[in-house]
Amino acid sequence: MGRRNKSIGAALITGLLIVACSPLCTAAQKQDPPMSSSQVSRASTETRTINGSESTLSPDEAAIQQQIQSVYRGFYESYRLGPGDVIAIHVDKHPDDSVERAVVSPVGQIYYPLMGNITVVAKTVGQLQEHFTNSISEFIKDPRVTISLLEANSAKIGVLGDVRTPGVLVMTRPLRVLDAISLAGGITDTGSKSNVSILRQYEDGRTQIVTVNVKKILEGKAGPEDNGYLRAGDTIIVHGNLIKKLGTISSMVGIASFATFLTRGGR
Repeated sequence: MGRRNKSIGAALITGLLIVACSPLCTAAQKQDPPMSSSQVSRASTETRTINGSESTLSPDEAAIQQQIQSVYRGFYESYRLGPGDVIAIHVDKHPDDSVERAVVSPVGQIYYPLMGNITVVAKTVGQLQEHFTNSISEFIKDPRVTISLLEANSAKIGVLGDVRTPGVLVMTRPLRVLDAISLAGGITDTGSKSNVSILRQYEDGRTQIVTVNVKKILEGKAGPEDNGYLRAGDTIIVHGNLIKKLGTISSMVGIASFATFLTRGGR
């Protein structure tokens, strides 16, 4: 059983790194265009290599990885840009018109040489890509534009595991643990109300893992510190059938690394 748990942990962390690092790693390679969301999906599902050797995922591992990939794709496709977010603009065969890193200003704009100041706030990456393609066609014939989200710097938290709608939540108001779980649809029938973890990563690389007993909160038996306010970048893990085998610190840190990419910034 110990060997099986280690295998699951290793496969999970590998899957997390594949999904979480794809857009960042691509952006770092100056000669290549950033990945679109569909390319990230294909890259993460096709790779099955761990420590240089091919490995077949077990049903448990595949279920966990599938949820992580689904959360990432859903976040990428529905996320609306805001101040502080960072995007990359790639125009195929026109490197001089490509921008490796554009930061959304406090008023929700980016500057693009051919078009001046452009309002991007509240647009999804897909909407902005369509707008760019149409607008830049005035200057470039049949342009092929790819826009990628490099950093999402609004205040967000992640909710994963045995909840009805796992994903990334934007904190439009202060949220407690119970608030976030409720916004994620609540704990499923297979989820554990007495075994909920909060993962918090600090700038120096430290990861804090706090166990919360939601059952006691619901029964009014928990202290104020047990249902404290969340911080931007926190990740809530509800243990149960899906996450029942992720009891090791290494596996939890792997999830935290993935979630930090999704929820980075906005502190």
